[in-house]
Amino acid sequence: MPAPRSSAGDAETDKLRQNLEEQLDRLVAQLGDLEELREELDDEEYEETREETLSQLKEFQESLKSVAGGNMSLVDSIGAMNLAIQAAVGGTFKSPEVIRMMGKRDPEALRKRLGELESQCSSGSITEAELHEQKAAILTAIRKIGGKISATEAEFIVSHGSAELEDFEKVSTTLAGVAALNLAGDAVSAAKQ
Repeated sequence: MPAPRSSAGDAETDKLRQNLEEQLDRLVAQLGDLEELREELDDEEYEETREETLSQLKEFQESLKSVAGGNMSLVDSIGAMNLAIQAAVGGTFKSPEVIRMMGKRDPEALRKRLGELESQCSSGSITEAELHEQKAAILTAIRKIGGKISATEAEFIVSHGSAELEDFEKVSTTLAGVAALNLAGDAVSAAKQ
């Protein structure tokens, strides 16, 4: 009889993961909409709404910590969501679309977006400087969610990355290390009992 419980547990985990992804998508979309409407809002209204959304993201991040527990597949998903939230709150990534892809651990979609940006640069719809800024951010996102990047791409990040991107790298590495230590500590405590 343990198998049905396991599959029910898996279904519950999948549903929880889906709900968490939808909540992250909603908050990131809210940030994106806010940026699109910036010209229509006065400065005070923009800042107030932005701060409120960032506060909601921080609250969401705190709730993720308690949800993860010891479920490793959920921990991986929550880790990606935490990275996306950190990127949004820290202002590292300007594109809500990139933040969303990062939260879903989707390196293929990020690579596709990178290709689109390179085409836009070739056609003249974005500048080379804009391409470089976004390319460094996307490559960093790919690396942070466990995707593979080449040595050339790693060098590109170093030579074209911003101070915010460098800070994000440090903070996200620290967050991942703390999460890993917490999980290891929980596992040791559980093993002792």
